[in-house]
This record gives sequence, structure tokens and C-alpha cells, in this order.
Amino acid sequence: MSQTKNYIPLSKELEERIREDRENHVKNPYACSDEDVIRRDMAHDKQTIWRPAFVRDCEKIMHIPYYNRYADKTQVFSLYKNDDISRRASHVQLVSRTARNIGQALNLNLDLIEAISIGHDIGHTPFGHEGERKLSQIYHDHTGRYFNHNIHSARVLDRIFPVNLSLQTLDGIICHNGEMEMQEYKPKAYTDFGVFDQKMEMCYTEKGATKKLIPATLEGCVMRVSDIIAYLGKDRQDAVKLGLIADDEAFEDRGIGKINAEIIHNMTVNIIERSYGKPYLQMDPEFYEAFSVGKKENYERIYAHDSNRKIFDEQIYPMFDAIYEKLREDLVKHDKTSVIYKHHLDYIREHTKYYAKDFIYEEEPVDDIVVDYIASMTDDYFIDLYEYLFPHGRYKVRYVGYFEM
Repeated sequence: MSQTKNYIPLSKELEERIREDRENHVKNPYACSDEDVIRRDMAHDKQTIWRPAFVRDCEKIMHIPYYNRYADKTQVFSLYKNDDISRRASHVQLVSRTARNIGQALNLNLDLIEAISIGHDIGHTPFGHEGERKLSQIYHDHTGRYFNHNIHSARVLDRIFPVNLSLQTLDGIICHNGEMEMQEYKPKAYTDFGVFDQKMEMCYTEKGATKKLIPATLEGCVMRVSDIIAYLGKDRQDAVKLGLIADDEAFEDRGIGKINAEIIHNMTVNIIERSYGKPYLQMDPEFYEAFSVGKKENYERIYAHDSNRKIFDEQIYPMFDAIYEKLREDLVKHDKTSVIYKHHLDYIREHTKYYAKDFIYEEEPVDDIVVDYIASMTDDYFIDLYEYLFPHGRYKVRYVGYFEM
């Protein structure tokens, strides 16, 4: 591995400007103020001196039962017994940390940034993007609608568990698309939940619609770019640990660094340098090019060559099909002894009985309920459920042990 780290410093001029602005208590006019918060029910969850608006959102998200399940959901690499490999929980924390660093320098609303960051993947499926693609395919085959984890995260936080989150937080979550990098991020503000609901529905009915979403706040833009910054180098680091690539020398240093620490530092500095005092985020053209090429290299050298590809095609994908059809059949038959009643519908009912709801969850479309349940599962839960439903099933999955790597 590279021993010489290439850290680009913030310019002395900008350091001095930031220092002077802080001493003079200069506010960022483009930041989202706590007073601008918008909720579906404005009569509730009013901020206090010690619990500002978006602090409330952070705490609401952390207390939702599904928050615990981040810990056993795949980030990129599935089916390895290795505590040093990133899981969804560590990714969410790293995104939050990266975004808060940028937001602090730009004098943005850090509580809003944190709320978007910690909530952005709560609707993610087991087995990462592989699970997401498969679940979307099955869901579309049954309904003609598409599943996207960012949209589902908002469904979890706004409908399944209706905790009255702010429009700003929910918007940042649905717009976080970490698969699409941009050189410039310009927020597109709106203040109407009706517009938000339209955006949600569009993503269910139009393939690729999530790529059209633009965050309404600068805070949402910061979180969106931080999502990529957080995983670009970390996935390389994990791939080295698993022996999928020899070492980080396999990647060229195109100006942003090769290893995780360099990439996070240098991308953060460049965004701060180019964005301070502006109503949008920006990076230098050469940084954007290196950033974009680096992500492409990850796809070519890591994601496309996952050693578990055959296991997904031959074992896990058929498990998704079998579980989906079984749960759907049990719902159609109203089999109250089924796990989808005892471990999902009853679970939701118990955890939402004190919330004000304008709909009855049990009356949601059958396929939506099945998707909600599968998407909520951790990797281990999913495999255990298959073995429970099909004790003599033909599909088996074996984890790679600690001492086999």
C-alpha cells in the first residue's frame, strides 16, 4: 500500500475568510433555517431551545425500530464473516461525518445534514444493490411499479412509521442518489408536501425517475455528494481486505488520491474551496473528472467482479422469488399464522399504535406489504426466513469464514 499520503490543504485565503466570518457571526443566507421547517402536521413537534427542529428529526429516525437493522445489512460485500468490512451502519455514519465536515465549513444546518444522512438508507434491502435490483424486478413483474431504496427510505419514515418528519429531511433522503455524481449541485427549492408526494409517485411509475431528483436544500446537496465520497475509497479499502484486488496501488492517483483517507480529505477540501459563500456546491473540473473516473474504476474492478456473483444468480435470487411468492400467497389467503402477519403486520401495529395515522397499514396493497417486509430484513434474517419457510429447500448460502480469506 501507498505509504506517502497526498493531502491538499485549504487555501490560506479561504481559511482566513472563514475565520473572520465566524468571529463576526456571519450567517450563510443559503442555509436552511430551523424556522423554515415544514411538517405534514405543523401543530406537533414544535422546536424548543434544547430540541431544535432537525434535532427532532434525527432522534425520530434513530428511534424507529428499523434503524437497528442497519448493522446487519450489506453495504457492498455480502456473505463474508468479517467485522472489518463495512456494513450499512458504518456507511451511514461515515456519510454523516463527511457531510457534517463540509456543512460545518460552509456554515449550513448540521442537524438537517445529520438527519438526512442517518435516514437515507433505512429503506435499503438485504444484500445491498443486488437485493434492491432483484426486489424491484419482482415488484415490477407483479405491479408495473419500481422499487428504489431511496424512495422506500422515505416510505418507511413517512408512511409505515408516520413520525411527522420534516419535508426538508424527507426530500434530502429521496434525492440522495449516490450513483450519480455531478460537478455542480444546485438545490431546487419547494415548500409543498404535494410536490413531494408527486415526486415519490413518479419514482414508482417511471423507470430511472430517481435520477431526475434534485435536492431542495444545500444541506441535501451536501449529503448527496458525501454519499459517494464516503464509499469511493472505503469500498477499495474493503476490497483489499477481502483479497478482491491486490492493493490500492491498482488505482491511479488522478489528483484526488487513491486511498480512503486521501479521497475524503481532498474531495472535502475542494468542495469547500469552490462552494463557500455560494448558493450551490461545486468542485474543480479536474476533481470532478477524477471523482467520476474513480467511481467508474470501482465498478469495473470491484463491483462487476464480486466473487459472489454466481451465488446471487444461482441461490439468493431464487430465494427472493420463493420468499416473495410465499408471503404474497399468505397475505392473499389471510393466513394469520404466517410470519408476514406475526413478524411484520403485528410488528408494525405494535410500533405505531401511538402515532396519528391517516391510513390503515393492513389495507395497503398486498405487494407493497410484501416489499415492505422483505426490504426491512437484514441479510441473516432473510436467509433464516428462507430456511424457516422452506426447511427442505434446494437453495443454500454459505458465508466465507474469518480464516478462509
